[in-house]
Amino acid sequence: MKIGFYTLGCKVNQYETEAIAKLFTDEGWETGDFRESCDAYLINTCTVTSLSDRKSRQMIRRAKQANLDAVIAVCGCYAQMAKDEVAAIEGVDIVIGTKEKGRAYELITKSLRDHKKYNIVSELGEESFEDMQVTTYENKTRAIIKAQDGCNNFCSYCVIPYARGRVRSRDPESIYRECCALAEKGFREIVLSGIHICSYGKDFEQFGLGELLQKIHDIEGIRRIRLSSIEPNAFTDRFIQIIQSLPKVCHHFHMSLQSGCDATLKRMNRKYTAEEYRQIVKKLRAVFPDVSITTDIIVGFPGETEEEFEDTLRFAREIGFYMIHVFKYSVRKGTAAEKMTGHIPPETKERRSKMLMQLAAESKTAFEKSYVGKMQEVLFEQPHDGYFFGLTPNYLHVYVKTEKNLEGEFQNVQIENFESGKLQGRIQEKEDPNL
Repeated sequence: MKIGFYTLGCKVNQYETEAIAKLFTDEGWETGDFRESCDAYLINTCTVTSLSDRKSRQMIRRAKQANLDAVIAVCGCYAQMAKDEVAAIEGVDIVIGTKEKGRAYELITKSLRDHKKYNIVSELGEESFEDMQVTTYENKTRAIIKAQDGCNNFCSYCVIPYARGRVRSRDPESIYRECCALAEKGFREIVLSGIHICSYGKDFEQFGLGELLQKIHDIEGIRRIRLSSIEPNAFTDRFIQIIQSLPKVCHHFHMSLQSGCDATLKRMNRKYTAEEYRQIVKKLRAVFPDVSITTDIIVGFPGETEEEFEDTLRFAREIGFYMIHVFKYSVRKGTAAEKMTGHIPPETKERRSKMLMQLAAESKTAFEKSYVGKMQEVLFEQPHDGYFFGLTPNYLHVYVKTEKNLEGEFQNVQIENFESGKLQGRIQEKEDPNL
């Protein structure tokens, strides 16, 4: 039997798909190409924007076209928020939502036998953490670890607290065991992820994200620990001191900004000001001179004036982000922002998006060019058009011209040029100690 998977959205979704896939491979199933004919398909959906919803529906239809007789299961945030809408899509047999994903194998095999439809989505309440283990990834050098689920922040534009529920943290011993197992499989970089990772441990006593990093830091074989998207407020003086003492923690932080204007931030119900964000970046750069800061920014939020947008442009230019992910505000049903006045016309959002994306491209180029002539440690991942691609600890994307298979190798690379939008370099050959 063969099953195809398609994942939309965040690293947590990627992790959960890998965990679901393990349920099937453990039972002898083969994972197939989603574009080809399979006995079953599972689409793990996202609902952050209306574009995410549309993409989810497209992938459901694509699975149906690939094999009319296949069982199609849909899980994730879009399924949680629109269970009846998803169930009504032609070809959908199973709707799961954001909890009980561990039942995917049971339900798909059951539907294959009895040809019935199942919709097990229920309202979220006081959920416990659903622990799903992953011990290997196909063709990857980095392994994602899901440490936390849910969010208590209720930003006015965001539906995720309703789709994922409240904060709940994974048992640190479970995380430690999974990291050890992945290290034994040869993985050298761990990406610690969660829906709101800085809330890890809020439901524990005296054990938070800093303590978790300390716990997994000394696992033999793990060379890097990378944090996924993290809120600015996580970077207290104490937390900065902790990560400063842990050399395996990568100096790359994806720290969501959303707006560089205090008035907009207030309407968004974000828990910081632009000045507070600026000071956090200043502290990080003082401690980690090579730090790279990447971020998300929303344009066209309800009530955003031209002056407020210009504030965001100036702020982004001043900070000098490595990467900026630009999102046009998308109405999410049930959020506070849905009911706000002053919704921005699509053409204005499009114009602002293009302006910010242009700034983002310039900022990224400037940051990468500043590394030409420098030596960097690169963990190589995969071939790419005659080159081999890898990442530095601070998330620089580096390409080396070679015919060798460098997958999973750490190499010191002399960065020689920036050409066609890519940092290119050569491997610094190790000197023979006998010479």
